[in-house]
Amino acid sequence: MKFQSIILLCLSVLLGSVPVWAAEVTAEQIQLTLPPAIYTVPNSEMSLYFQNSVLYEPASDLKFAVFCDIGHQQADRWIIEPERNQVGMHKLTLTVSDQAGNEIVSASSIVHVAPREAGTGKQLRLLIIGDSLTHATIYPNRIHQLCSRPDNPELSFLGTHKPTSAAEGVAHEGYGGWAWETFLTRYVPAEKSDGTYRTRSSPFVRLDENGKPVVDIQDYINNHCYGVPPDIVVFKLGINDCFRADQQNPDARIDEVLNHADQLISEFRKAAPEALFGICLTTPGNSRDEAFDANYQGKYTRRGWKQIQHRLVQRYIAHFGNRENKRISLIPTETNLDITAGYPDNNAVHPNKAGYEQIGDSIYAWLKFQLTPKKGT
Repeated sequence: MKFQSIILLCLSVLLGSVPVWAAEVTAEQIQLTLPPAIYTVPNSEMSLYFQNSVLYEPASDLKFAVFCDIGHQQADRWIIEPERNQVGMHKLTLTVSDQAGNEIVSASSIVHVAPREAGTGKQLRLLIIGDSLTHATIYPNRIHQLCSRPDNPELSFLGTHKPTSAAEGVAHEGYGGWAWETFLTRYVPAEKSDGTYRTRSSPFVRLDENGKPVVDIQDYINNHCYGVPPDIVVFKLGINDCFRADQQNPDARIDEVLNHADQLISEFRKAAPEALFGICLTTPGNSRDEAFDANYQGKYTRRGWKQIQHRLVQRYIAHFGNRENKRISLIPTETNLDITAGYPDNNAVHPNKAGYEQIGDSIYAWLKFQLTPKKGT
């Protein structure tokens, strides 16, 4: 038996698939990454999927243990549907061990359970800016649905884009293929536009007196928001910005992306000085290799995108974290997404209805926490 094990190990090395019991797994390989905070609301489900928090694959080769005084652990996730008496702040620690039980790395986050009645009756103006995941409009519809229930704020959705899939009252600025940079620079002369979103200018760009395209958020607010700035702006961007980045060294491209993000956020801050900005952590792709094959025929792989996406999340956390005093906050949309059941078989980065609604649930829970009165206020 020992001889057979040695033979199997040698074959695994040759094939590049050394099992976890035969090779030491390091923290650098795992790259455990948790958002600073996870948000939830009583009687609403929220999850932390383990595979989404690590770069190492498959996560089933590792052992995960969650230490938190609320929620419970399942094979692939920690899940909670809190009760009213659990409202408040709870520390969560996730440890990762090898199959022998040797702890390799751990990380912590804070679980905020917001009151169900947070923001009840408060009138808020919400603007969502995004790419094709927003264009699909399923998660904005989900936010609208949740806020239409009792004990919720009254949301007015701002935006010039109202796809046929949008529920009544839902609008946004979400367009397939767009990135942070697109919203800053895209200008299409009227004579070259067919009137659809595919050939339109950025809603935030106009021509100045010299005929040069410029970003003008105040002009957007004046013309499309009745002159009143949004109370909340949610940015869900990053996939198109980085999808074609060098998977082995995406940081150079991410540096450019963060620069574009800072520019757009800065322009919004000038026109909406009191608004709360939520930055969504970029969601992971489908767990199925065949979904990437179906969409990209081998040009872009699932593993390649995971390496880029995981690094982008890390950089977003480092760049935008700890900015609550500037009214900028991270929304952990990457943790609460089932990358298998939340995706169709044949789409790499666009979830199915269940997955989109998980994204909507994350944004809604974040919003409820932001509307929770803080001590001393």
